Amino acid sequence: MVAAEHHTVEHRPVADRSLADPPAPADQAQATADGTAQRIARAALTRILEPGDETAGRWLREMGPVELWRALSGAAAPPNGARTNKVKGLRLRAVRADPEADLAAVAALGGRFICPGDEEWPRQLDDLGEARPVGLWVRGAANLRIWALRSVAVVGARACTEYGAHLAATLGAGLADRGWAVVSGAAYGVDGAAHRGALAADGATVAVLASGVDHAYPAGHTELIGRIAQQGLLVAELAPGDHPTRSRFIQRNRVIAALTRGTVVVEAELRSGSLVTARRALAMGRFTMGMPGPVTSGLSAGVHQLLRGEAAVVTDADEVVELVGSIGDLAPERRGPVLARDLLDPVAARVLEALPARGGADAGRLARESGTPRDVALGKLFELRSLGFAQKCGDRWELVRRADSTRAPRRGGP
Repeated sequence: MVAAEHHTVEHRPVADRSLADPPAPADQAQATADGTAQRIARAALTRILEPGDETAGRWLREMGPVELWRALSGAAAPPNGARTNKVKGLRLRAVRADPEADLAAVAALGGRFICPGDEEWPRQLDDLGEARPVGLWVRGAANLRIWALRSVAVVGARACTEYGAHLAATLGAGLADRGWAVVSGAAYGVDGAAHRGALAADGATVAVLASGVDHAYPAGHTELIGRIAQQGLLVAELAPGDHPTRSRFIQRNRVIAALTRGTVVVEAELRSGSLVTARRALAMGRFTMGMPGPVTSGLSAGVHQLLRGEAAVVTDADEVVELVGSIGDLAPERRGPVLARDLLDPVAARVLEALPARGGADAGRLARESGTPRDVALGKLFELRSLGFAQKCGDRWELVRRADSTRAPRRGGP
């Protein structure tokens, strides 16, 4: 079942289409031309603007993509109130913008460029307000909006431990098995392990890159990113060929947080980009989760700090889905192993407890110790003998020694 999107659609009454005049061919052509012009302008702006620039986002909202591109390319006056130095810097970037070439380049890779308002645009990204992406460059056959409806971000330390890598891979595979898309950043460590887990389960995974979709970063993940492009989706705000920077990694995290239903952090230090993602998700009302680790590990300190706040503890995919999924997606009840003595009735259990750890005792003593009438205690002793808990030696009753219980315990524990 596909989960509902974050935004509701306002339903307005419309005229009966059977009575309305069909749109004139000229109107259709004009609408198509306007849409194409806006798409080209947005593609150009991804080459000019830095991801997450809220000032530019306000300009875009006020002016529209076509007029903003004209303003930044020098064909029109700069935006109202824009700082001169900022406009100069952006106009230097605008010189290299060639949106038609970028659109052709991504199409040659089997990709596409999607804009707000497109059928494939994930509407939950609108929660970012003026920091919303100008558009997204996408590689892969799947529909990004559909996958994002049932998606979970799995993020964490790049220099993770074997424990963290195991948790991330197992979580990625478990979520994929349950029909959820795993979203991460294709980085070393937890990100890569989560992607690999989902791929190994033949599931859906989305890599949100801090570079162009044609630029594999880190280089050591070239093969992994290629597999994601074939089996999953690559998503980027930056135009083809653009390279990552420190600030672009940070801004990439906001897209991961907004795109998904919830974020799980697996191993993170106190100062970590993964915590930035989790807190951004929390600020937008998304589920925020953490997988605990050893308290002696610095790589778990950030997760534990998060868990002391409003994040929820999760240990596997079932618990994640219980939080982010639909009503009824409950994790199985957790229980320890059931021992044979747990199944004894209360009277039999009292008689069993009365048996001495060493040596034996007669039925009268056991009746007194257990607070049970002698005939009842005797009946329970025979019951315990049939179940293999007790044995009768003459007039005395003893505990049955298990084969492994006669061995001397090792120093430091059994």
